[in-house]
Amino acid sequence: MDNFYIVGELFGHVRKRQPWADPKIVKRLFDAKFYALLGERTAADNEKPIKKKKEKPVKVEDKSTADDVPPPNPSEEELNPFLIFPSPEENFKVHTEVFFSDESVFRACNSKETLEKHLKAIQGKVLTRFPPEPNGYLHIGHAKAMFVDFGLAKERGGGCYLRYDDTNPEAERKEYIDHIEEIVQWMGWEPYKITYTSDYFQDLHDLAVELIRRGHAYVDHQTPEEIKEYREKKLNSPWRERPIKDSLKLFDDMRRGMIEEGKATLRMKQDMQSDNFNMYDLIAYRIKASFTPHPHAGDKWCIYPSYDYAHCIVDSLENITHSLCTLEFETRRASYYWLLDALGLYLPHVWEYSRLNVTNTVMSKRKLNRLVTEKWVDGWDDPRLMTLSGLRRRGVTSTSINAFVRGIGITRSDSSIINLNRLEYHIREELNKTAPRTMVVLNPLKVVITNLEVGSVMDLNAKKWPDAQTDDASSVYKVPFSNVVYIEHTDFRIKDSKDYYGLAPGKSVLLRYAYPIKCTDVVLGDDKVTVLEIRAEYDPSKTTKPKGVLHWVAESSPGVDPLKVEVRLFDKLFLSENPAELDDWLGDLNPNSKVVIPGAFAVPSLGNAAVGDRFQFERLGYFAVDKDSTPEKVVFNRTVTLRDSYGKVVK
Repeated sequence: MDNFYIVGELFGHVRKRQPWADPKIVKRLFDAKFYALLGERTAADNEKPIKKKKEKPVKVEDKSTADDVPPPNPSEEELNPFLIFPSPEENFKVHTEVFFSDESVFRACNSKETLEKHLKAIQGKVLTRFPPEPNGYLHIGHAKAMFVDFGLAKERGGGCYLRYDDTNPEAERKEYIDHIEEIVQWMGWEPYKITYTSDYFQDLHDLAVELIRRGHAYVDHQTPEEIKEYREKKLNSPWRERPIKDSLKLFDDMRRGMIEEGKATLRMKQDMQSDNFNMYDLIAYRIKASFTPHPHAGDKWCIYPSYDYAHCIVDSLENITHSLCTLEFETRRASYYWLLDALGLYLPHVWEYSRLNVTNTVMSKRKLNRLVTEKWVDGWDDPRLMTLSGLRRRGVTSTSINAFVRGIGITRSDSSIINLNRLEYHIREELNKTAPRTMVVLNPLKVVITNLEVGSVMDLNAKKWPDAQTDDASSVYKVPFSNVVYIEHTDFRIKDSKDYYGLAPGKSVLLRYAYPIKCTDVVLGDDKVTVLEIRAEYDPSKTTKPKGVLHWVAESSPGVDPLKVEVRLFDKLFLSENPAELDDWLGDLNPNSKVVIPGAFAVPSLGNAAVGDRFQFERLGYFAVDKDSTPEKVVFNRTVTLRDSYGKVVK
């Protein structure tokens, strides 16, 4: 039995060694050889081997593997994830077969002449493209696309086009075009060239005319509803077999604006009976009779190509060696190759990878647009969104995003949503090394030190880095210490306990970089519950060795409050890990995703912080200066908390 079931494996080896061989002939030769060796097949040979049932993969990544646990030692492919891609010289091989309803098979590959012409044009370079639509802001999913497209080109010493897929003038704006170019550069990528699909509108039109001449396209008059119905029933359009000369004339009428919008489309003559719905005579051109001005091409055109028509042709015209996209486009591969073959154009190597999905957020443009336009969030760069501009405003670095994407890999596995904790791990890893330490008190509680003279102010050294040397002026900053300091409300309790390391009546704590203090009295409000003020004594000799260490901020002048700053605490935007699958996804919004603290106290040096500066607020987390800051008040966004055991003070 096993002898017959290794045929598939042997067949695969032959296909790799002889890609041009006819599979039917190979199969007949195999059958003849096995018959000569083994004789007739028996009933046992026909029994299928028992296969173990595959376990359904979890949909959401396990938190235990995504939290602050460093990943294991990387494999060779993790160190260089681009090893899986072939060289341009190998693009004569067949790696896609398109099966038609008449049982014919199209084996997509380049002829020797076509490949030689392509290789001469690229001069040995790998050329990829990053083709965003300029109809919204880029999100973290685009960071993975950039990593794959720009990363492969960089690793092979080639180039990556930044190509705006601008085929829909009604949805595109210059604001989005400018944003995309800026974000690509912020992410650390340098485009080989910046192009637009609209740069090729004349070429695309001329090739559409050629497609009609070759009998592979026709002008259709079905309504969108009729097209949908006919596709569902796998029926040909009544106009599918109209004469070529009629389609040529009608397409020219479409171009000249002589046909109303919605009254005609140009459709590719593919295979309406195919098992692949992306071969159901896809639309190549639509009419925009209003002559909607195009942000880049102006008002020359009233017909616009579809994505399915334009994308593959422009890939070919730009001599793209590797056309890389996410897995939802896999079923379009047949149409991609069919069209290029129908026009006799060069065929790039197409490969799909899993898209990046992250927990507790949404990333569809439609949902993001609704969040912004209905003002559920504060614009496209709201720090709670997974847009790249939102992450940047929150204080996340481009290098930590790229490290996150590299760690995930670029495989075709599409079974899970990556836990947000995994991204936060990479953010902390970088900020821990690059963000200087400082002190801010979010919910100040006044502490009056009774054995320190009123008006006495000491300038103490505080470390910017844990291992900083105090004799290195660049590694320390000055903090005033006076008889009035402020600690967090949550760092004081009336009733002490063994597992509590904060301040309590009769108990001592160490003020970070300063002195031990001991609570001697508590001033309560009229309700006899609310703590208004603490009285304490400090130990100038530092002989007391308390276990608890608190951050603090002091008055720098008698009766003058410390520097007041605004702090915005951001959390997950949605309560559920996968809100996109909920019917009422807006009802899943986290009401505490943004908490504003307008009156936090900070050390004086933070008054000079500039927009974008990042800090670790000791015991609180990592924070960045927001663009809403003014000379009167600095605004900080929380980028990410410290590890849970340290972040309880602000939760």
